[in-house]
Amino acid sequence: MSEFTVGDTDFLLDGRPVRLLSGALHYFRVHEAQWGHRLAMLRALGLNCVETYVPWNLHEPAPGSFRNVDALGRFLDAAREAGLWAIVRPGPYICAEWENGGLPHWVPGHPRTRDERFLRPVEDWFRRLLPEVVPRQIDRGGPVIMVQVENEYGSYGSDAEYLRRLADVLRDEGVTVPLFTSDGPEDHMLTGGSVPGVLATVNFGSHARVAFETLRGHRPQGPLMCMEFWCGWFDHWGGEHAVRDADDAAETLREILECGASVNLYMAHGGTSFAGWAGANRGGGDMHDGPLEPDVTSYDYDAPIDEYGRTTEKFRRLREVLAAYADGPLPEPPPAPAPLGAPADVDLADFAPLSAVLQTLGGPETTSPVPPSFEELDVDRGVVRYEVTVPGPRQPYPLIARGLRDLAVVYVDGERAGVLTEGDERLKEPVAGHARVELWVESLGRVNYGPRSGEPKGITGGILHERQFLHGVRARGLRLDAFDAGVSGVPFEPLTGEGAPGLYRGTVTVRDAGDACLELPGWTRGFVWINGFNLGRYWSAGPQRSLYVPGPVLREGVNEVWVLEFEGPSAQAGLRLGTDPRNPLIPS
Repeated sequence: MSEFTVGDTDFLLDGRPVRLLSGALHYFRVHEAQWGHRLAMLRALGLNCVETYVPWNLHEPAPGSFRNVDALGRFLDAAREAGLWAIVRPGPYICAEWENGGLPHWVPGHPRTRDERFLRPVEDWFRRLLPEVVPRQIDRGGPVIMVQVENEYGSYGSDAEYLRRLADVLRDEGVTVPLFTSDGPEDHMLTGGSVPGVLATVNFGSHARVAFETLRGHRPQGPLMCMEFWCGWFDHWGGEHAVRDADDAAETLREILECGASVNLYMAHGGTSFAGWAGANRGGGDMHDGPLEPDVTSYDYDAPIDEYGRTTEKFRRLREVLAAYADGPLPEPPPAPAPLGAPADVDLADFAPLSAVLQTLGGPETTSPVPPSFEELDVDRGVVRYEVTVPGPRQPYPLIARGLRDLAVVYVDGERAGVLTEGDERLKEPVAGHARVELWVESLGRVNYGPRSGEPKGITGGILHERQFLHGVRARGLRLDAFDAGVSGVPFEPLTGEGAPGLYRGTVTVRDAGDACLELPGWTRGFVWINGFNLGRYWSAGPQRSLYVPGPVLREGVNEVWVLEFEGPSAQAGLRLGTDPRNPLIPS
């Protein structure tokens, strides 16, 4: 069996120096039927390795309840079949513009510290996960050559004992390949995030020589590696589409390789944050403590391989650079996945109001003195209806959802009264008593980076009428995964009249199934499922204008479509499967 080790200046494979030319591709952001194609694209780009994170919250949605953990093993097997090595980054925190940075909403204690209340479930998770990794290490005939300890920890904390504990768990559970950490190329990040005896790598998008000089100040020996070369970037709802010039990215890649370093392109292929798993950032500069900036569903990342698995100009420019470091001629890219054969309109026939959907698929209703958080209601992704009574008689006063995270559609005595956001928590029109108030609060994604990661969702500071707290709050949550078992129990009625918030059901007839884009003109905000597969969040705020539909999700003939709309579509709203998949972040 081969042995992969860390030398004084190089990575060594059976004692021979090797350079890692890796690309990030997250198995959980690509439909499994398309893994083979995307991995072949990495080979054609000139890469010899694939890197993936592992999102804990995706695989353990509730304590001790594991779901599809063996997907990682299948992906690693696919990487081996494609002739690629593999780097695994199991966290427990991953960032990745993923919901809560990959940490489950239910984790106890102080996350990312030595707190035993947190470390115990981490150790349980690793004991379940690592059997997918350990037998697939290179010294056992598999593709795995390195495993990461935590992720960019120096950007968050300085608990060296926590990092040592994680490294010990990985070793105790059978990881024999080299361990590594990755951090920004700044002194405080490398000081806080590195582990003695564990390879340190750096993440950056430019100024490679300066970054490696900083790393050498902390680690005089060992291979140089940029574990995340940011060749593109991600987007936020309501923001501008981020683009990085292909020539600029190629020149920085050339600089990295001229330093004699190894590299991991982040992202080589971004894919899609299906099913509402996109995270969020906080604006406000270096402190990342400002307004919420939720991430869009597309994780195209302006990567060299786009969301639809196609080559781009950036692919061609980076390939030219990487070809000079290849052992021989690079393979040609495989053909792009076939697009949908013909455009098709979705015929929506049935409708159920949100209250009926909540009654059927929601969790139990609770009554408490103050509004419970999403976490207390065990809601990771979805919506919570808070209901409270304004006693009366009393004159109109302002209604305030204090500490709102993230967005609430408000109804007073059944009539829509407005939309509240984190930055605008006061209802525009005062409310008189006696009145029944409903606040349908939606999480737009938990923060995945910075000091406010792990913050609760919901109404976190109480419901106020003028300065008086309103008590006796009734709350009920609707999780997105409640739809996994289908919607046959929802009391649908024939669709008539103007659009309203609720669940819409219909069909689309497909000829020559293939990759498609779902266009949603006139819809405001919500989620779409096709044949039970959750495509992710749509939002008229942009910049994303359509949803990517993987070809394997569609079938010939009739396909079922559900649309969960939180505010209500316009009278002209429609749904259409397009035959010419394009970058959904660029308006047509």
